[in-house]
Amino acid sequence: MTSYLIRNAQILGGAPKDIHIADGVVREIGEGLTAEADVDIDAHGLIALPGLVDLHTHLREPGREDAETVLTGTQAAAKGGYTAVHAMANTFPVADTAGVVEQVWRLGQESGYCDVQPVGAVTVGLEGKKLAELGAMHDSAAGVRVFSDDGKCVDDAVIMRRALEYVKAFDGVVAQHAQEPRLTEGAQMNEGQVSGELGLGGWPAVAEESVIARDVLLAAHVGSRLHVCHVSTAGSVEIIRWAKAKGWNVTAEVTPHHLLLTDELVRTYDPVYKVNPPLRTATDVEALRAALADGTIDAVATDHAPHPAEDKDCEWAVAAMGMVGLETALSVVQQTMVDTGLLNWEAVADRMSYRPARIGRLTGQGRPISVGEPANLVLFDPAYRGAVDPESFATRSRNTPYRGLDLPGRVHATFLRGRATVLAGELADRDGLA
Repeated sequence: MTSYLIRNAQILGGAPKDIHIADGVVREIGEGLTAEADVDIDAHGLIALPGLVDLHTHLREPGREDAETVLTGTQAAAKGGYTAVHAMANTFPVADTAGVVEQVWRLGQESGYCDVQPVGAVTVGLEGKKLAELGAMHDSAAGVRVFSDDGKCVDDAVIMRRALEYVKAFDGVVAQHAQEPRLTEGAQMNEGQVSGELGLGGWPAVAEESVIARDVLLAAHVGSRLHVCHVSTAGSVEIIRWAKAKGWNVTAEVTPHHLLLTDELVRTYDPVYKVNPPLRTATDVEALRAALADGTIDAVATDHAPHPAEDKDCEWAVAAMGMVGLETALSVVQQTMVDTGLLNWEAVADRMSYRPARIGRLTGQGRPISVGEPANLVLFDPAYRGAVDPESFATRSRNTPYRGLDLPGRVHATFLRGRATVLAGELADRDGLA
């Protein structure tokens, strides 16, 4: 295995240090190290962060390889600084059996660019009627600990309660896509002033908030773990804050796009801004940033949702919902949270690595950059600024809302257990990762 000597990296934004990586682990950290290494990297000006962990990634395989594959999705993850992703269950077939989650897990192992932890469906076929094989998926080689019908809400309270009770036996977590379906029938965007002016069907904040309120009460009643996906409203933040104040086992995530973009962009009628949950108001964005800063929201999760061009380059009403986000997430967090003074780099590591790994119960990921720890880390250049070019993406799809937008920061290198998956901003050769 190739060894590396990284010189003058600022670990979590601190004073420059040298990092010696060999045999898959961090061997030494210090100043002026003289350790022998195969590759010497000048990291002056670069921030060293633990490898990022994404709780919410759509890899599309099996079934929608025209949008993404496990290989291209994990390559995109590596370019974004991720060393582990949780692959959502809304594939074709749905990941609701041990066989499908094991297939996704093995494809991740073969890709070599980052760890892939499958998320199992809560209900059979995501239909919300019958619990899926939760125990079998947990006992499989994939060792599933997170279950979600993401893309759809588990709207039946009885089914949700049973799922929370079931996963409690093995310390699993149910990750809820909070969307009351009856309140969002025909909805096209956030319900508010802009939807009224544009004449588009409104998606009210209460459709998210009412489900979260119900589910935190269910989780408390059962004594189980609940995770709230892609929180998007100020009201949702207050409910989660209240639940945490009660001491209930509730965690939550926010996406980069909900930290930056607002529903005013829908005035362009560009379907690239069509997403579920929808872009909200500037007031909601402010509340989400504050909640991420104070820890009410635990994690940044990309909700990376690739779509082929034909599903997005069409009229608004029929366009698919979703945005790609793995390769731009850290840059958006720098712009919205670090450059604004809301988070420092140590807190970024907490929200994008440590906490996501704990929520997903991953071992070997989300660990500090310390001697003896697995060498999962990213070198990030915060001084860089440039226009986003989707044609340079590793993901198979191009549905980014940031095309042409100047964003700060760029991943210089990503290491997965001591292997460089990205070096000098470019993907490593796949054969060298086997």
